[in-house]
Amino acid sequence: MLRRAVVPLLVCVWLAFPAAAVVDEEFLTEADRELLVEAVEAAYELDLYNARCRNDRSGRRTENLNKELVSRFRMTVLDVLDDLFPEGYYRTARERMSEDFLTRLREMGGCAGAKAAGLRDTLGARYDAAMEAVAARP
Repeated sequence: MLRRAVVPLLVCVWLAFPAAAVVDEEFLTEADRELLVEAVEAAYELDLYNARCRNDRSGRRTENLNKELVSRFRMTVLDVLDDLFPEGYYRTARERMSEDFLTRLREMGGCAGAKAAGLRDTLGARYDAAMEAVAARP
């Protein structure tokens, strides 16, 4: 009996709130879109470097960005990957970013060459700048 009453109520609630997974295109300016794409790429590259060269697979930078995006824009990293990246699908976008990063790492001579070139500091500065820009948005 209770199930008959609860199920229609849940359906009504579900229909009343549109899916949050789709980014409202009118809400974001072009500068916002570029900033979000830059921030996701910066976080993802730093996490890839840490996973590949430092054996740190925590994905901490992407998680920190995700928290900031949820609080500022009411969206997640996956929303940005799906809706704002040219690939239009998060797995394809991640695959492209991984391939680009690994190509860059190979060209630098692997992890040893990247460490000698200070890639970690460069990626960290890019990530910090992106996070500051995201945090500065109203």
